[in-house]
Amino acid sequence: MNTSLAQADFGARDSAIRCQTYSPVQMHPGVPRETFAAYWRDVHGPLCSRLPGLGFYVQHHFSRTIYANLWPLAPGVRRIDFPLDGAVEIGFPDADAMERFGKASPLLFGDEVNVFGWDAAYFLPNGSRTFVDKQADGIPNGPDRLHRLHVYMHAKTGVDMKAWVTGFAETLAADQAVLKLRLHLPEPYDNTNPQPPSPVDHEVRKDMLELAVMEIGFETALTARRFFESERFSATKTGQSAHIEAMAAHFVTGVYTFVRDSIPTTAGLRGSRVAEIIEAVGATNHLLGDVTRLFTRS
Repeated sequence: MNTSLAQADFGARDSAIRCQTYSPVQMHPGVPRETFAAYWRDVHGPLCSRLPGLGFYVQHHFSRTIYANLWPLAPGVRRIDFPLDGAVEIGFPDADAMERFGKASPLLFGDEVNVFGWDAAYFLPNGSRTFVDKQADGIPNGPDRLHRLHVYMHAKTGVDMKAWVTGFAETLAADQAVLKLRLHLPEPYDNTNPQPPSPVDHEVRKDMLELAVMEIGFETALTARRFFESERFSATKTGQSAHIEAMAAHFVTGVYTFVRDSIPTTAGLRGSRVAEIIEAVGATNHLLGDVTRLFTRS
């Protein structure tokens, strides 16, 4: 077992996120990938972190090149062929906090033209649910220490899969191989009311309008493959075939936390790569109140 992980379950810490959005993103097609990742982490991220009302903010960066054998498709389920470069969770402790953030958000959304070519904000008025989280670190900032996927599931026409996918998540989370499982069940996306209100493309394709998104993490790729070959997972394939029209699995390369419990992290205050350097050097003086107050929002 990786020393960064523990057998204790830390999932309850996410209960403070009462309402949120989940937004998949594509990088601006004219921006080099390295520049996109750095700008999102070190420029756009700290800008967002300073807006009032924000209770939770984490970026998940995806790989476009790692996609083989990530998730075995059940019979009759087709793949959603739509590349993504990441997803962002923005959460709030209550509706009032979300409203304060919304009033200040034009400062943030005006910056999207510098980094994104497409994004879409899915609303979760009651937040998301973490079924299990065995990661002791609640504010990761760096390359992902898990073999982690974000699995997008689009329901068959006329099928309400919320109850089924919740049970599906419970079944998977009960396996010891699963170290993290968080389920997002957003409201259907409405192309007549594109979100977020930023000057980039927000048009969502038909097989992504009604999504369930599962974040699932394993210790290694080998652990994941063995899990997918297990009787527990194989027994779910009939249900997957009955409820899922199309799906996609995206491999997470890095997780960067900028705000947790309404408090900006070092990454949120200083930028993600600066925070990595501070941690690598062990520069504890940069964590002192007299220093952090120089960077905190009033």
